[in-house]
Amino acid sequence: MTKSDPNVVLRLLPLVVGGLSAVLLLVNRLLTPELTSSQARGDVLGVILSAVLILTGLIWQQVQPRSPDTVQLIGEEGFILAPDLPEAVKTELAWASHLLLTNTVTRSLIVYYQGKVLLRRGILASKSEVIPGTILKRVMETQKPVYLVALKVYPGRIEFDYLPENTQGVICQPIGKEGVLILGANAPRSYTKQDENWIAGIADKLAVTLPE
Repeated sequence: MTKSDPNVVLRLLPLVVGGLSAVLLLVNRLLTPELTSSQARGDVLGVILSAVLILTGLIWQQVQPRSPDTVQLIGEEGFILAPDLPEAVKTELAWASHLLLTNTVTRSLIVYYQGKVLLRRGILASKSEVIPGTILKRVMETQKPVYLVALKVYPGRIEFDYLPENTQGVICQPIGKEGVLILGANAPRSYTKQDENWIAGIADKLAVTLPE
């Protein structure tokens, strides 16, 4: 299920008004038995205004950004923490995940650290085990995040089978040298640069908090 563009009516308005004005001018001209000079000047002005409106509408269709389509992720809402974690670490993970889910477009979140899944929160897939694939391994080895802006176009998407199957975008953010923060969004190209900086800051904080 996609979310409709909230600006579609605004972008179509100049086209509709310009086209309607042009039609009305034509009908008025055809129904006028005798054309006066003042009416002719008015018609010329009306044609110019109609053309400007139509041109404006066409430009708006091309240059105004549209909001990315969102989907309802397939899965169940959940919040699962590894049971053997210290209470302080559980509190820190709960805090960090809450911030990410409420302040970014993230809808599914996993913390993978030292070969274990410490946290799963948001919309969860049926599979809970995380087996690092090529992308996740590269993130941990290089200590550099990877942002897959539209997951469905990447062949490597098959390694993210522990996320909802219709996840649209994924960020893999390293947590120190031994973990990764995996974030799934319900819309492609939806994370901003500010979101990425925010995610990197929280991952750095977790790297200090999590046990070595």
